[in-house]
Amino acid sequence: MRHVYECPLRWADLDLLGHVNNVVYADYLQEARVDLMRSMLPPTAPQGSDLTEGIVVVRHDVTYLAPLLFDFRPVKIECWVTEVRAATFTMAYEIFHEVPGEGDGGASVPSTRRVYLRASTVLAPFVFAEERPRRLTREERAALAAYVEEVADPRPTRLAPVTRDGAHRFALHVRFSDVDVYRHVNNVKYFEYLQEARIRQMADLIRDTGVETPGIVVAQTDVEYREPILLRPEPYELWSSIVRVGTRSMTITSEIADGQRCLARARVTVVFFDPEMGRSTTPTPELRRLLERALTRTS
Repeated sequence: MRHVYECPLRWADLDLLGHVNNVVYADYLQEARVDLMRSMLPPTAPQGSDLTEGIVVVRHDVTYLAPLLFDFRPVKIECWVTEVRAATFTMAYEIFHEVPGEGDGGASVPSTRRVYLRASTVLAPFVFAEERPRRLTREERAALAAYVEEVADPRPTRLAPVTRDGAHRFALHVRFSDVDVYRHVNNVKYFEYLQEARIRQMADLIRDTGVETPGIVVAQTDVEYREPILLRPEPYELWSSIVRVGTRSMTITSEIADGQRCLARARVTVVFFDPEMGRSTTPTPELRRLLERALTRTS
């Protein structure tokens, strides 16, 4: 069984290209996930079994497939469970619109699905009063079982540490509005932090070179949450390295840190984009030289 949530779009969700910004999709996933949790457990569930009040994100893997433009229609989000373990479970999602079909002579045909994003999330029940994870209860496992569609290997590979030597450093300031009801920075905000650091990294890379700022769209974002980020006046550090430069794309690995403590790791693949043509493009030779000069060898 799959749960379907209809998520209204907001005008403020759009970026400079007129597409829903890559960061906002993480917010959509969260809305769908919370809606599922609320509908999954009955009001009479035992105390402590309300997953919407005691759950943290351990990992996000997000694949962006097509641009989503503003529409007064809500976008649909289908979500289900792919694995249940002792202390974690994994959810999968698909964000889409149903497009009415039309045959010859206006004859009705089945609708098709225009998919904008697919993703998976590893989640864990958490005791916030004691700042520790806990095991799933029997009632929670039974409730999740109704939504399970097993896959061959739902567990993603761990993300590698970022070598700080030669990496770009971004001072990460947490805003008061970044913090959720559990007094941690909300999982969605990490996507925003990565975007801010990526924009600053590219700006620093091309500064005073005469190279134009490239158009970029995000193709894949993987985030591994290790320790909570808390509100404080001092900035955290966000280290980023370019680890791959392809024909039309590149990959950046990042690490959010508090001194030597790693709080989160991420891997983002971006595609060079021509906004006038509306399609991917190759970077200019001058930009490619700058990117290859900044490339961090991982082997």
